[in-house]
Amino acid sequence: MVARRALLSLITVWVVTLIAFSLVRLIPGDVTLTLLGESRTEEQAADLRERLGLNRSFVEQYVRWMGDLARGDFGTSLLPNRAKVGGQIAERLEPTLLLMFTALLFSVCTGIPIGVIAAIRQGTALDFVLRSFSILGLSIPGFYIATQLLGVLAKQWGWIPPIGWVGIGEDPLGVIQRIWMPALILSLGTSAQLMRMSRAMMLEVLRQDYIRTAWAKGLHERKVILRHALRNALLPVVTVLGLSMAFLVGGTVIFETLFGLPGIGTYMVNSVIARDYVAVQGATVVFALAVVLINLFVDVSYTFLDPRLRGNR
Repeated sequence: MVARRALLSLITVWVVTLIAFSLVRLIPGDVTLTLLGESRTEEQAADLRERLGLNRSFVEQYVRWMGDLARGDFGTSLLPNRAKVGGQIAERLEPTLLLMFTALLFSVCTGIPIGVIAAIRQGTALDFVLRSFSILGLSIPGFYIATQLLGVLAKQWGWIPPIGWVGIGEDPLGVIQRIWMPALILSLGTSAQLMRMSRAMMLEVLRQDYIRTAWAKGLHERKVILRHALRNALLPVVTVLGLSMAFLVGGTVIFETLFGLPGIGTYMVNSVIARDYVAVQGATVVFALAVVLINLFVDVSYTFLDPRLRGNR
């Protein structure tokens, strides 16, 4: 099963590279105009296209780019600095990873416990309140909450998020100050999904005969919930978590831009504006790899959570 999933993951990444390579060439405008300015001549534009390989056919450009990717070379930026895209992405990896995994931590630590509590207290006022919050989390886009919150904080209290970035090894407290708010807002949608799935699966598991037998034996509520019910309810929750990771990875693009975090998402947005399609392709491949690897990890984790699948590895 793992080998089949890995093969499907490779095919998925290849399809993403093909789509990314194709779409960036459909962006309106001329890259030579961005690099040379409006005063460029046709001779200068032709010479630049020659040096960048833009005069080659689509297939030739794609094969050459894929060959570079296979060697770990994401290409060279089209901007005047001519920096290596791989190096620029590596420099911006820390903010993106911290934002994504902090949001994941918030989602897991809030969504699953709240879903379990709502299931245990089914039909009560607490259950109604918790489900209402989950519906709000799914209904209101995170970027809308972020923009409104930033506007209120700036207008009413004159507070804006800290600008700039410091490494986690240099100033951990400064990193926390910059990360916690965007990560918390980014996690709302995923947390709501986990809460609803956790509640639904816990209700289904709590109706099983072996749970009623555990209650009949007089086992403590905590032991019944944590040892018998929760473990068997986790598999579908892990599935939802794996699917939600794609949302978290994509959400970093918006939230890095909103909160001024110099991560890969901000780099990708700036590259689109500058028509630096080599950088856009590199960032897209990195995001695609992240989503594919996360989902592959989730698929493999099934074999450890569900013993019935271990014989199919």
